[in-house]
Amino acid sequence: MLADADILITGGTGSFGRALVKHLLDQNPSPRRIIVFSRDELKQHQMSRELEADDMGRMRFFLGDVRDAERLKTAFRGVDYVVHAAAMKQVPACEYNPTEAIRTNVDGAINVAAAAIDAGVKRVIALSTDKAVNPANLYGATKACAERLFTHANVMAGALDTRFSCVRYGNVLGSRGSVLQVWRAQLAAGRKLTITSPLMTRFWLTLPQGVAYVLSALERMAGAEIFVPKLPSCSMVELAEMVAPDGGWERIPVRRGEKMHEILISADEADRVQAWPAEFIIKSEPLGEDQWRVPEGFTYRSDTNSDRLTATELAKILEGVA
Repeated sequence: MLADADILITGGTGSFGRALVKHLLDQNPSPRRIIVFSRDELKQHQMSRELEADDMGRMRFFLGDVRDAERLKTAFRGVDYVVHAAAMKQVPACEYNPTEAIRTNVDGAINVAAAAIDAGVKRVIALSTDKAVNPANLYGATKACAERLFTHANVMAGALDTRFSCVRYGNVLGSRGSVLQVWRAQLAAGRKLTITSPLMTRFWLTLPQGVAYVLSALERMAGAEIFVPKLPSCSMVELAEMVAPDGGWERIPVRRGEKMHEILISADEADRVQAWPAEFIIKSEPLGEDQWRVPEGFTYRSDTNSDRLTATELAKILEGVA
C-alpha cells in the first residue's frame, strides 16, 4: 500500500517516529517520500545525519508545529498517508502546563484533521494511549478528546475519501523517557531503582511491535475505528527485578494522576468492541448482535490480563531493547 506513496509523520523525530522511518526505509519497495514533520530543528538535523546517503533522496524534513494550521496545510500537500504521533506525553509536564497540553494534543488534533481533509489525504492514523481510558490526568483527558476528534473527523470528511482512525496501546519499552531509560540511568549512577508501588501493573510492547501494529492498522482501517492490540502485562516489581536482579529498589510517592493499573478498554465501551485473536477493535457505534462482540461489562486491564510476561519472556525482551 505504501509503495510509491507519500507518507508524513507528525512528531517524526520522537522515539516512535524515528523507529517508523527506519522501518519504512528498510522496506522494499518503500514509500516514494517519507516526510518528518516536527518542531525541533536540532533533532531533525541529527536524524538526517544518521541516515544513509541513498535514503536521503526519499526523505523530507519539514519544520512546523501541529498548533499551526496553515503550516500543516502546506506540509500535507500531495501526501497520501499521515501518522499522527506528535503530542505532549509527559504526565507531570501536562499537569503543570495544562494550556500547552491542550494546544498541542487537542487543538493539534483539530488542525491535523482539517489539514488532511483540505489536502485530500487518503488515511490518517493517530496514536493514542491507555491513559485516554477513564482519564485520571490531563494528558489522558486530552488524548481522550483527541480520539473523539479523530473518529468524528470521518463525519467532517463526508463523501470525501479521507478517513481517520486511532491506535491505542500501553507502555513502550525503550522509548524516550520510558521507565526503562530512567532505571538504566539510575543503575549507571549506582542508585536503587525507584518504584511508586509494588502492586502497580502495566501493559508492555516494544517500539518495533508498535510500529508494525500501527502500519497494519493503517492498511486495514475503514475509518472511525480504535485499534487495541492484545498485549502482555506484568507488575513493575517483576520488571525491576529483571533489570536489576541484585540492585534492589526503593519506593517513592505515587505521582499526581498516576494510575495503579492500565485500562485499554473500559466497560462503557464494551458494546462497541470486537474481539479478534490478536487485537480488539472499538467501533464508533454499538454492535448489536455482532458475533465478535465482547460480553457486556468487559474491560481490558493490566492487573486482570491473563497474558502475563514470564521471567524468560521479560529477559528476552530486555535483551532486544537498547
